[in-house]
Amino acid sequence: MEDQTPGWDAIQSAVEATVPAQEPLHWGTNNLPGQGVYGLSAYRGDDHWFLVTFGLSELFTKDSDNPAVSGFGIELTMRIPLTDTPPTWAPNLLKKLGDYVHSSGRVFAEGHRMDPGGPITGAPGTNLTALAFTEDPALGTIDTPHGTLQFLTVVGITVDELNRAKASSTTAVLAGLGPLLVTDPER
Repeated sequence: MEDQTPGWDAIQSAVEATVPAQEPLHWGTNNLPGQGVYGLSAYRGDDHWFLVTFGLSELFTKDSDNPAVSGFGIELTMRIPLTDTPPTWAPNLLKKLGDYVHSSGRVFAEGHRMDPGGPITGAPGTNLTALAFTEDPALGTIDTPHGTLQFLTVVGITVDELNRAKASSTTAVLAGLGPLLVTDPER
């Protein structure tokens, strides 16, 4: 029988090669396939949760015109401090970013940064009010049956870090945040 989820399977295989063996947590969204983030998974690491989106690339069939790129050519990732369960703000943020890509057609890329207009958690109490994007340090870019896709890590940053990134580069600012780029709303 032919694989019905070749894009999904390629993402899952890439992620599972970098995390401890486990059954991840999964969330569905209200989006249909091809309409943005279709689902998210969270994997428990030693000291962080690793979240990944499914749906900005082509999960089931090849629908886009570019044979070399799967869908928008990206999936989003984020690492957050380990708690009993991942806080809801993190998957909600990734879904909103995916919805933005789908509705606007504007694709995030390595080095991009943005001010979403408030705390990234959606609630006061964090200094992280901006986002930066870089290639995921563990996953990079992979080939799928529907073309390539790059895993982009979403990193919460402060307004001061955002200003420094504008004055120098996103890469220079993120270099000071540790090798896995964990977004800790309490920093």
